[in-house]
Amino acid sequence: MIDYSTPTTLLALYSARIAESGSRRALYCKRDGNYQAITWDELAADVRRVAAVLVQLGVRPGERVIHLSRNRYEWIVTDLAIQLARGVQVPVHALLTGSQIAYQIVDSEAVLAILSGPEQAAKLAPEQGHLGDRVRFVSYDACEETLGGEPIPRLWDLAAEVNDAEARRIEADAVAKTRPEDLTTILYTSGTTGEPKGVMLSQWNLASNVLSTLAAFPPVEGDLKLNWLPLSHIFARTCDLYFWIAGGTELAIGEGPEQVLANCAEVHPTVLTAVPYFYEKVMRYVTAGGRDPSPDELRKLFGGRMRFCCSGGAALPDHVARFFNEHGIELGQGYGLTESSPVISINGPGNNRIGTAGKPAPGVEVAIAPDGEIICRGDLVMQGYWKRPDATADTIRDGWLLTGDLGELDAEGYLKITGRKKELIVTAAGKNIAPVLLEALLTADPWIAQAMVIGDARNYLTALIVPNVENLRADQGASWQSLEAAMENPAVLEQYELRIRQRLADVSRYEQVCKFRLIPRPFSIDSGELTPTLKLRRTNIAKNFAAEIEGMYVKE
Repeated sequence: MIDYSTPTTLLALYSARIAESGSRRALYCKRDGNYQAITWDELAADVRRVAAVLVQLGVRPGERVIHLSRNRYEWIVTDLAIQLARGVQVPVHALLTGSQIAYQIVDSEAVLAILSGPEQAAKLAPEQGHLGDRVRFVSYDACEETLGGEPIPRLWDLAAEVNDAEARRIEADAVAKTRPEDLTTILYTSGTTGEPKGVMLSQWNLASNVLSTLAAFPPVEGDLKLNWLPLSHIFARTCDLYFWIAGGTELAIGEGPEQVLANCAEVHPTVLTAVPYFYEKVMRYVTAGGRDPSPDELRKLFGGRMRFCCSGGAALPDHVARFFNEHGIELGQGYGLTESSPVISINGPGNNRIGTAGKPAPGVEVAIAPDGEIICRGDLVMQGYWKRPDATADTIRDGWLLTGDLGELDAEGYLKITGRKKELIVTAAGKNIAPVLLEALLTADPWIAQAMVIGDARNYLTALIVPNVENLRADQGASWQSLEAAMENPAVLEQYELRIRQRLADVSRYEQVCKFRLIPRPFSIDSGELTPTLKLRRTNIAKNFAAEIEGMYVKE
């Protein structure tokens, strides 16, 4: 039985995995166009060599290391190597701008930044004047760019010169000296507000969370998970990377969001972790034109062996969960925050209740505050925000983590998320409205890809609607000309109005959307309108579409 209550470290779990499974296949990576297997022993050899390089570059226990890369084999090696060097990893989302990356480098007081290659180096070049002379740079791929007046060495060239005996000494020293309370990572999260805060997670925060997740979701022999969500986010890092290490299963590194299904056909995974938007996109794809796929068709699309899909990072619409479960693939929703390492609750195989985020993970205590806010406590709760004691005190009170989400616990202990406390709309009439619920109802319509409901301090609700172009085109048939033409077509607009009324038929009068505007492009991460886990950044969307929003209130 998994012991998720006795403090341990991620490094202890990793060391035990190498000792137990050394010669077994661990990881599949795309090389020269094909997936190739890597054993645990091969992984461990690379990890210890890179750890020795980090120590040579001046990383000392507790010092911060920026890690800026998309998912690749080196990402996993570096994650573990930073731990062996006893540094503190600061993973940075690869899509951030140069100024955003520079902020994290300076605020974390990093001594080293590990870059993927020239693309990231070029983003930082204009920011050199803000970085100071404390930080050094290395890269996975060759870089002609210089930073800080110095060339950027290639990490693998440095690793090739490492003395193996010294690398093994560093490894053994780290496993022996690392303690459960040691700070392991700082993750900057802006959530939906845009204000960066560094979440501090310890070895035990992460180890306890992955062990309790394993207890709720035990792997089975032959499991292979496909990872494609960014490992710079704690969701994939705990639920894909550390879960894989602790559970001793196999992991394949995907090539990105657009290649997920192609990669499924190549590696035939049994488990997949993704965000709701992905599952909804797949559902819309297989049902385009009113089709109803068979369970065999959906399973084949996922490689033929899929036994369970996990959803997190945002609310999973009930209709999407029902579709997957009724078409041969069990899809369960979990819930958590970066500040909780992240898993608070989980729906596991055979214990999956649609419409909920599952039961609290073992060892996690969940309660509902008098105002409806979800609060939790346990070993998963962060150490605090980096250099932000006031923000920490506002978020952790008497050991309880205030999640900022609203929810309910049913009689059997299942958690239902009903909205976001900080995203509550308070109308001019004083009505409190959870926009997330209304948006989930709206995006259940096949003509609506994304939606944002507006109405704070207003007399009525409005919505920005992103059309589902594929379904709209299919339904219009021969009359289709373009999205722009469709958005000006009175018949199309009338149909959208009808669909919005139908989707919101069961909510109260003051929760009705009175006006809407169709938006000609989707909300995106690149535009700053979505978080890396595809939550709406409402402030940014409202700024970018201010004219459209104000146009819906001109007669107030």
